Amino acid sequence: QVQLVESGGGSVQTGGSLRLSCLVSGSIDNMQVMDWYRQPPGKQRELVAEFIRGTLNANYADSVKGRFTISRDNAKNTMYLQMNSLKPDDTAVYFCHVIRSYMNYWGKGTLVTVSS
Repeated sequence: QVQLVESGGGSVQTGGSLRLSCLVSGSIDNMQVMDWYRQPPGKQRELVAEFIRGTLNANYADSVKGRFTISRDNAKNTMYLQMNSLKPDDTAVYFCHVIRSYMNYWGKGTLVTVSS
C-alpha cells in the first residue's frame, strides 16, 4: 500500500508562487508514473504535470508550461510542484498521484486559491 500526503497549498494573489509537496510512503525509485492533477471548482480533474518511468523529460499541460515545474527527491521520497506566475484559473484542489505495479494511488489533495 502506498500513501501520499500533499502539502503546501494556500491562498496567493495573481503572479504569486507556491510549492506543493507530496510525501510518498516508501521508496519512489520504482514508480512507473508520478504526477500532479488538479480539479478546479465545478470541473473535472485534469493532468498538470507528470514523470513517466523510462523517459527523460517531464510532461506538462499546455496551460502550465513555462510556469510550473515538477521535480522529485528520491532520497526524501518526495515529489514537488513549483508553481510560478499563478493565475486565478489555477485555483483548484491539487492531487498527487502515482502508479506502482500497475496500481493507482492518490493523495487527498491540497487547495490552491489564486485571487485577482
